[in-house]
Amino acid sequence: MTRQGTIPPDDKHDDAPAAKPRRQPFGFNRVLKTLGPGLITGASDDDPSGIGTYSQAGAQLGYGIGWTMLLTFPLMSAIQEISARVGRVTGHGIAGNVCRHYPGWLLAVVVTLLSIANTINIAADLSAMADAAKLLIGGPAILYVVLFGVTSVAAQIFMNYRRYVAILKWLTLSLFAYVAALAFAKVSWTEALAGVLLPRISWSADYFTTIVAILGTTISPYLFFWQASQEAEEQRVDVTKHPLIERHYGARREFSRIRADTITGMAFSNVIALSIIVTAAASLHAAGKTDIQTSAQAAEALRPIAGPFAEVIFALGIVGTGLLAIPVLAGATAYAVGEGRRWRVGLTRRPKEAIAFYSVLALSGGIGIALNFTPIDPIAALYWSAVVNGVLAVPVMVLLMFMARRRDVMDRFVVGGWLYWLGWLSTGAMALSVIAMGVGFLL
Repeated sequence: MTRQGTIPPDDKHDDAPAAKPRRQPFGFNRVLKTLGPGLITGASDDDPSGIGTYSQAGAQLGYGIGWTMLLTFPLMSAIQEISARVGRVTGHGIAGNVCRHYPGWLLAVVVTLLSIANTINIAADLSAMADAAKLLIGGPAILYVVLFGVTSVAAQIFMNYRRYVAILKWLTLSLFAYVAALAFAKVSWTEALAGVLLPRISWSADYFTTIVAILGTTISPYLFFWQASQEAEEQRVDVTKHPLIERHYGARREFSRIRADTITGMAFSNVIALSIIVTAAASLHAAGKTDIQTSAQAAEALRPIAGPFAEVIFALGIVGTGLLAIPVLAGATAYAVGEGRRWRVGLTRRPKEAIAFYSVLALSGGIGIALNFTPIDPIAALYWSAVVNGVLAVPVMVLLMFMARRRDVMDRFVVGGWLYWLGWLSTGAMALSVIAMGVGFLL
């Protein structure tokens, strides 16, 4: 068994002396190129629906809910790193491995629930983006729903993969809007710090439902599927990369890259989420505006409290993060369905080479658009979609942890050491929050 940090025999010559590389000048674009699936995954976690959940939590509970971000950082980092390792080692995403090693009914249940949750999320994100665009420039919101939805799906289908990934990376910068929004909020930094370091727990069903919603939007199943599949996708793009179970060389270097990429992405995600919570607590909660249901409502409510610039910054961030998150949501669904059916999958493939895969991607985005034309209010379902994600995450995480420990899946690269136990701690924390929510409803 190869434990965390142990060098496989075939990997020892990684330390052999080599010519000293020429020192490259520092540049932001160069740094951005070294980051990949982890950064995009972390940034897409703060999608418009997530922004709505964080805004709602901050508006309702104030600074006292900030501790959840400190808790979720190591937990989400561990489970995302494990997901990425599964993809890098096996050359398949999570669904691809489930269909090879587990009963078909289990795959069908997980993929069906994932697809439903992701599609609702897409619909809610499009609605929030449309409302934000309407706040900024006016016009009919439904027109923006179609525009944003079609643009996101078409870009995934027709744009060159490398160029598309580069665009997604640059879109992560839109999240800094929420750091900028802090400048317009009258933050009590003492209370904000206390909220992060000193948990204030209220033993009520509503409180634990909010906790599950936060965990469900922060540690979401679609993120596991996306990052694992993207690690596998990178091997199709780069001819020098192969699944580590086939070629062991370079494993230690690859695991170090995955860890740095994942920690960067998750830290970025949680800093932004905490900024949203603090902004909502300082502006909305302090002013008694606790009935915030969406991110667009949060942006609009900021105007009379924090000024028009805060509203504009918040609204721009919603549009930018939506353009980043919708491709990840639709892509995660397409990867899960396609890998489970053993289709040819991958954004690197041309549409005619993976018709079924791209059809699922387009269908997911199309249904998300269509829901905005029905009497069903996707925003009303959004909060419970986050709760469903939290509940669904538990069995998916259990499955992932067993998978990462199976030698017939991971060969010599089974996950061990502190990463393994931190992954189980993350799974246990999610399970306990779901149980606490259920008990709260029964009492």
